[in-house]
Amino acid sequence: MSDISRFDAARSADFVAWFRSVAPYVNLFRGRTFVVAFGGKAISGPLARTLAYDVNLLAALGIRLVLVHGARPQIEEELREKGLPSLYHGRYRITDAAALDCVIDAVGSVYLEIEALLSQGLPDTPMANSTIRVVGGNFIVAKPVGVLDGVDMQYAGTVRKVDAEGIRAQLGIGNIVLLSCMGASPTGEIFNLAMEEVAEATAIALGADKLVFLSDSRGATDIDGKLLDELTADAAERLMKLGDWLSTDLKRYLPCAVRASRAGVGRVHLIGYDEDGTLLRELFSRDGVGTIVTRESLEKLRDARPDDIGGLVALIEPLEEDGTLVRRSRELLEREITHFSVIEHDGMIVGCAALYPYGDQQAELACLAVHPQYRRFGYGEQLMKRIETRARAAGIKRLFVLTTVTSHWFKERGFTERPIEELPDEKRLVYNLQRRSRVLMKPV
Repeated sequence: MSDISRFDAARSADFVAWFRSVAPYVNLFRGRTFVVAFGGKAISGPLARTLAYDVNLLAALGIRLVLVHGARPQIEEELREKGLPSLYHGRYRITDAAALDCVIDAVGSVYLEIEALLSQGLPDTPMANSTIRVVGGNFIVAKPVGVLDGVDMQYAGTVRKVDAEGIRAQLGIGNIVLLSCMGASPTGEIFNLAMEEVAEATAIALGADKLVFLSDSRGATDIDGKLLDELTADAAERLMKLGDWLSTDLKRYLPCAVRASRAGVGRVHLIGYDEDGTLLRELFSRDGVGTIVTRESLEKLRDARPDDIGGLVALIEPLEEDGTLVRRSRELLEREITHFSVIEHDGMIVGCAALYPYGDQQAELACLAVHPQYRRFGYGEQLMKRIETRARAAGIKRLFVLTTVTSHWFKERGFTERPIEELPDEKRLVYNLQRRSRVLMKPV
């Protein structure tokens, strides 16, 4: 086989493996409701067209989509062209009648541009043969901000109500709903709204599964610039108070993310808009590319349940095949499931360990396994400590472990190597001499 043929075969294998890996997400997301919010910079940037491609793909997969757009840079441009000042008080634009005309022109222009992007259907593009229908409407009822600190905000507004029933009706017939950063009041007045507040209110009203903010940053970071890939609502709130280093968009979006997650929105994602494909990479890969905000931690350390069998099998099969773990049948796992503790991360079993009591107040720590992509998080340590806690609660005085390849890891955590003769009689009788597992023990 030539080098080119080998390369093509490898690339084909990679494609097949990737395509199969996204299947669980396709199954999970079909029929779910996502609210995707982005500012005017995302539309004016070079990747607006590919963002439309990705939105089209999400719609084609059966995801119910609500898009919310802003237009801050476009409004600024309109103001400059008319020689008008750009005035803010707090997080709101002071919007008089002249500024409101600029808002209406800019928002209308951006809205039409998004409609055009989502209406593409040229051959040899990702949107060929697509039949996306984009609808708007008076789904957002607005109210005036009023007077803040003695400043009359005039036509600056906030969300009073979201017509969730009307939006759901459109989503139910396969339409994408496109919302802007404007809303009308019951008296017929038009108000300039903050895009992020529209997205937040809409996601809460719909009980959305996901709210995604496309921002000028790849996600929230710590003071050293390291990406924080997961935040609870409480942690995000603390970051808001301390994070002077956060980007302009994140300072606007994080408060909305916290409120939305606490109000029942399943997941809030903060990702960048300046890299191609970030939306797909965030949604269809286990690690994602940005920051996810949830009401509670995505990580759960708990006792195993019968419905965890499939996840346990997927986790330990590779380790059984390479000889790291002793092979266990599915039937055996079902019988012994109460012995196991697991770590669940965002619905996926990523770690497990089992406790098998024997006589003489001894017990075996068995089947300690962590998914390779999650070993850096210290899950092995957490599982070991949970097993030790369970052992102490059961009156166990000493744990032992049999291992062929991880003896150093256990020694670093207080286990010492002992002779086979110190094993409980029941365990010693079934010891596999061919595996030559090392015996390590630790008092608990």
